[in-house]
Order: sequence, then C-alpha cells, then structure tokens
Amino acid sequence: MEVIVFMNSYHRLFAKDASNMSDIPDKTVDLVVTSPPYPMIKMWDEIFSDDKNVKQALKQGYGKQAFELMHKKLDRTWEELSRVVKDGGIVCINIGDAARTINGEFEIYMNHARIISAMNRLGFNSLPSIIWRKQTNAPNKFMGSGMLPPGAYVTLEHEYVLIFRKGLKRQFKTKQDKNLREESSYFWEERNLWFSDLWDFKGKSQKLKGSSRSRSAAFPYELAYRLINMYSIKGDTVLDPFLGTGTTAIAALASERNSIGYEIDESLIEIIKENICRSLEEVNRRTLSRIIEHEKFIKSYSKPVKYFNENIKMPVVTSQERNIKFRVVNEINRIDDYNFECIYGDIDIGKVIKHHIN
Repeated sequence: MEVIVFMNSYHRLFAKDASNMSDIPDKTVDLVVTSPPYPMIKMWDEIFSDDKNVKQALKQGYGKQAFELMHKKLDRTWEELSRVVKDGGIVCINIGDAARTINGEFEIYMNHARIISAMNRLGFNSLPSIIWRKQTNAPNKFMGSGMLPPGAYVTLEHEYVLIFRKGLKRQFKTKQDKNLREESSYFWEERNLWFSDLWDFKGKSQKLKGSSRSRSAAFPYELAYRLINMYSIKGDTVLDPFLGTGTTAIAALASERNSIGYEIDESLIEIIKENICRSLEEVNRRTLSRIIEHEKFIKSYSKPVKYFNENIKMPVVTSQERNIKFRVVNEINRIDDYNFECIYGDIDIGKVIKHHIN
C-alpha cells in the first residue's frame, strides 16, 4: 500500500483572532474557505461589541453606523488575506445578508455587497459567485405584515459564496504540480453540478454543546468540500480564519490538502479537536461516494465514452479525468494540542464496488 504524507504540517489550529495572522508567512496560502460572523445578526452582536463604538452604536439605535463598524473589524482579516494568499490564490467567503429592525425601522443590511467592496479595494478580483439556497425556512414564514400590502417583505432563504482571486490565474509549471493538478481533477458530472451558480442543499444542524454559545452557525461539510476540490489541488494549504467547529479543516484533510485555522472562541477549540479526531469515517465515506456515484453515472450515460481512468478502473467522459486519483485517510494523528497529521492510503477499487453492489 502506498502511503502519502504531504509536506509539513498538515492541520494547524490557532486559538486567536485572525485579524493578525503573523504566524503565516507572506504568500503561502493557496485557498481560503471561510464564513465570518455576520454583521447585524443578533447572535454575533456580543462578538462585535468588544469594540465599544459598535456597542454604543447598537445601544443608540444607529444601525448603519453599527453595520459599518462591524465590517471594519472584518476588514482587518481581509487585509491579512491580501498578505498571506499567494498570487493566483482563491478566497471563498460564505456570507448572508441581515434583516433587522432597529428603532422600529426595518432594513436589509447587505453584508455580501460590503465584503465585495472591501475585497476589491484590496486588489482581489471578483469571480462569479454562488447563491446557496439553504432550505431552512418553512414555506409559511414571512416578515412584515403578512397578507397586507405593501408592508410585507420577502423571506431570506439564501446566502452567498463570494469568490475572489488574487491577481492573475494560477500557473502550474513544474511536473509535480501538473501531476497533482491532474490527480485533483473532478468528474465531468461533478463539474456540471458544482460549477452551477445555484447550490441547493440543507444547512448543518446548529445545535452546539460544550460551548459558550448555543448555535454553531457552521456551514455544511458539503459546501467546504466542494469549494476545496474546485479551487485547490492536493498538497495545497487551505486557510479558514473563522474556523468555527472545524468544518474547513475536516474537508481539507479529506481532500489531501493541508489546513490552517483560526478561532477566537476558546470554548470551540476542544470541539474542533474532537471533530477532527472523529472525522475519519465521515471523510472516507464522502470520498468513496464519489467513486460509487461516478459508476452509477457511467452506467446511465447514453453516449459513447472513449476515455478510461486506470486509477479507478472506470470510463470517464473527458481526457482531463484520466488521472483522477482518490486516497482514503488511514490515520489522523494528534501531534500536539494544535497540530494534526494525516496519513493516506490507496483505495481497493474492486472492494469498494463489490461492497456497493452487495
């Protein structure tokens, strides 16, 4: 069995504020996948209110002022991203807008637009974004005066995944990088699903035990997993400056990427560690499901398929899929309190298919 261990660390945590990421050298991050606290959502007021100006603006009912002050706090993290992300690197930010009534005045606070403006000012180029329809609101929910016009408001049932690139498109010049890029390819049918600008799957359960807050506000594993496989290659470093319960780190280790995560809420650090250590079965299940789903797709595909992938012993639609290679996580080792190492092994494709058939 071939064992692969990527260079240096593997999955690293920092229990601190990501507005200062001095632990990370310049231009060393390939991909950022994150979801910050949402300005003007009440559950995040306490975090933003460690700035006395935010606290005072909210207390006095100055909604627009509070909104801008909250974003100025996030701006410090985006400024750090402009330093640590490599040229050609990608930044994915999951954010929702906020509907809120302050002093009897209802307003929508456009978080996604404010972040786009901040990232563009820092020199990041906007790429086509994704609308994630969360399916979390009941169909009979509404805001405002119900059936009486014109005082009702549409219900927010989606969030954004904003996507940015630093500079020009990334180049793959060495033979090793080119080989890793080919191994990291996705299937034709995955590309058709993943690269739609509308994603429609449920959010993650928000219940949280053992933390200072009752809701995790975490995005689902599938969201992070797709983005990591869409915008990075094996061996890359993925950063999440608002790590939450560790979803990005887990999706990165599943995908043979390295990761770095920051989380200011110390009550979440132990939860993150536990989630990483317990993730082996979950991440391998998702990896194997890609092979199984591809087999189903090929059986149902009505057109001739002329290419073949020797690694998975299956036909593929395009020549760019011929070198896709999957590995499973054999071990997740805790090096110390804040560092983890993953060891990967090859997959017995015949065994996977046989198990699926049975």
